[in-house]
Amino acid sequence: MNNDLKERAILVGCQLDEQDGQFFYSMDELASLIETAQGEAVLMLTQKRDRIHPSTYIGKGKVEELKQLEEEFEPDLIVFNDELSPSQVRNLSAQLNARVIDRTQLILDIFARRARSREGQLQVELAQLQYLLPRLAGQGAALSRLGGGIGTRGPGETKLETDRRHIRRRIDEIKRQLQIIVEHRQRYRSRRKKNKAFQIALVGYTNAGKSTLFNRLTSSDSLEENQLFATLDPMTRKLVLPSRYQAILTDTVGFIQDLPTTLVAAFRSTLEEVREADLILHVVDSSNPDYAQHQATVRELLKQLEMDHLPELTVYNKKDQVHSEFVPSSQAKSLLISALNPSDRERLKEQIEGMLKEQMTAYYAQIPSAEGKLISQLQSETIVEQIKYSEAEQAYFIMGYSFTDHPVYGAIEKYKVNS
Repeated sequence: MNNDLKERAILVGCQLDEQDGQFFYSMDELASLIETAQGEAVLMLTQKRDRIHPSTYIGKGKVEELKQLEEEFEPDLIVFNDELSPSQVRNLSAQLNARVIDRTQLILDIFARRARSREGQLQVELAQLQYLLPRLAGQGAALSRLGGGIGTRGPGETKLETDRRHIRRRIDEIKRQLQIIVEHRQRYRSRRKKNKAFQIALVGYTNAGKSTLFNRLTSSDSLEENQLFATLDPMTRKLVLPSRYQAILTDTVGFIQDLPTTLVAAFRSTLEEVREADLILHVVDSSNPDYAQHQATVRELLKQLEMDHLPELTVYNKKDQVHSEFVPSSQAKSLLISALNPSDRERLKEQIEGMLKEQMTAYYAQIPSAEGKLISQLQSETIVEQIKYSEAEQAYFIMGYSFTDHPVYGAIEKYKVNS
């Protein structure tokens, strides 16, 4: 995109005493979010306070300084690094000429750009409307000078100017449509459960390299970009492990610090895919100086979504650019890889297979050679360790691992050999 066309933004943050180094990382992340939204951060203004100013977020002196900087730099918008209250937005908009938006609006805007599926678009619109509803009063003046741009995508200005009743009706309508989609997905999931497909969910902080890994593991074409929230809609593909066992792998939306609560609620149904998983692959960018905080953020969100009890393998990605102070966490099983390295991906598949075996039961069966369909089923739906043909018995001796509640286990029992 031509730089002249990029919207220019001043970023404003308030550092509370307990935040320390984390605060500046959060401001850098805000600058990355602006870039992802096709904008450009021209300046950062920060203030250290013991608490947020209730009516203007930053102190009165800082507001004056911001007004002078606005005159000098003529930004298109001013972005605050927290969720502003409706009154803070009103008070700041009354004193500033540029559009005032907060971190939540910025994230919602990126989601509005990124949503491809009908469900994703509905979820974003729902989150945007729920965010806007308490902020409608006194927005008339601010809305009249909106000319589109960052923080205004999605429902559109005309919808924003309609009354609360209209927005509430739209919220109810979106919820109804999402419910239909959720039920549809539940039917798919119960079919997968019935077939006892092993489900793996890729989770991680945004831009950790989940989509790159997903594409290389499944030969898929999920969007890969060095940007925050490149993937928004969950994608599910088949993953073939070294033994030819077929699992199902789902790529999910990236998590982020201070993810707006409206979005956590809206994307709960998308993240249901994670709740149904048998194994979580938690991808962490080992090259990022704040990798430990990212890991903690994802774990906290998994806890909120009641998904922290599932078996987990932490995949530290980007080993070729690993940060000098990187130390793997001792909390879960982990592996350091580069998603672009074929032998690393093979090691990852072997580790996944090892974790699968821990949940399965070993078997040894003598399958008549006439049972070709069953033999092929065992190769894709169980982990086959060894297969030998016996001319004398006209049968295959197969050693492997299977889930005892899988439909194929009944056939294994029938042909079981006591070794």
